[in-house]
Amino acid sequence: MEIYGVNKWAMSTYDTKNSLINNYINPIIGDIPLSDLNPRMMEKFYLDLLKVKSKVINNRKPEHEYLTPSRIREVHKLLRNAFNQAVKWELMTRNPVEHATIPKEKPKKRAIWDLPTFKKALELCDDDDLSLALNLAFSCTLRMGEMLGITLDCIDVSEERIENGTASIFIEKELQRVKRDVFEKLNKRDVIFAFPRCLSGGNTVLVLKEPKTETSKCRVYLPKTVAKMVLQRIKDIQKIKELLGDEYHDYNLLFSSLTGRPMEGQVITRSLKKLISDHDLPDVCFHSLRHSSITYKLKWSGGDIKAVQGDSGHARADMVTEQYSHILDEDRVANAKRVDEQVYNQQPQKTQADNTTDMNPTELLGQIFSNPEMGKAFQAFIQQYQSNS
Repeated sequence: MEIYGVNKWAMSTYDTKNSLINNYINPIIGDIPLSDLNPRMMEKFYLDLLKVKSKVINNRKPEHEYLTPSRIREVHKLLRNAFNQAVKWELMTRNPVEHATIPKEKPKKRAIWDLPTFKKALELCDDDDLSLALNLAFSCTLRMGEMLGITLDCIDVSEERIENGTASIFIEKELQRVKRDVFEKLNKRDVIFAFPRCLSGGNTVLVLKEPKTETSKCRVYLPKTVAKMVLQRIKDIQKIKELLGDEYHDYNLLFSSLTGRPMEGQVITRSLKKLISDHDLPDVCFHSLRHSSITYKLKWSGGDIKAVQGDSGHARADMVTEQYSHILDEDRVANAKRVDEQVYNQQPQKTQADNTTDMNPTELLGQIFSNPEMGKAFQAFIQQYQSNS
């Protein structure tokens, strides 16, 4: 932590790993000499962790009472990293977790909104901040922090740009709240700007910092409709600035309170939860909109992974397909039909309505008069029409 972690990890990563060590590693195996550790002992340690109660990490209340295999995997990755470093430092001769088996993890599929549900949510949403957030998250594949960290100088939405379809936003920073002691220990690493505290005291600080990865710095292009929303938002901000004058705290943010102070993610999260609750929409978190965005962009682009990766900011293209591509049922049904047609020469069955559209007028009249009752009704209709004429 004091040598490798301080030099390598971002503030949020440092804080998370420090919590894992203090909560689940040091209290259980912290006193065991390195020379006594072996794969069998480490496997038993992982099994014992399944009986350990979850604790708060990064101010987030745990979802499960006891540690899950997913959390134990995080502990394993941290120990593997630490012991690899210990071998390099010649404190150990081998890594005791390299061949250790960890509890099997059942992959959890993240719930996402399909396109009809997303459109319905947009129609029902009457919160301007949430509406803009939903549109940007889906159209630009943004993380919450990236979206809330957008400053006006990174936005190019002139009327000309909107008209020719090249309006864009350059993503180069994110908004994040970090612990003050970590902020100072890591010497404000990657921090572009630290916002002044509203209240005295407090053990956290709100910052604008470099994004998650270097590849997260990217230019994303806006659909014309969303670009017009952003342009209108900028005009509204200018009006508020003129109205409040010196009372406005100008941090040049696209998302802010009425007085200009940064808008944190919990504001958007609360609004989304209210929208879902009020209108009985499928329960999803805000980050799932990013998953929905990638899913549909992969679908609409015919699987153009590199183009989607350009928007998502993933470091590797395989991360797009492995972690974020949700195959939609409608596509799977369509694929089954294509196999039927191409392999087994089965053509889609036509309905009666489809058959009638292929008939010429003579055939159509013949089918009508083949039914005696229909023929009589049609003749009565013609006679009535002629008498009225």
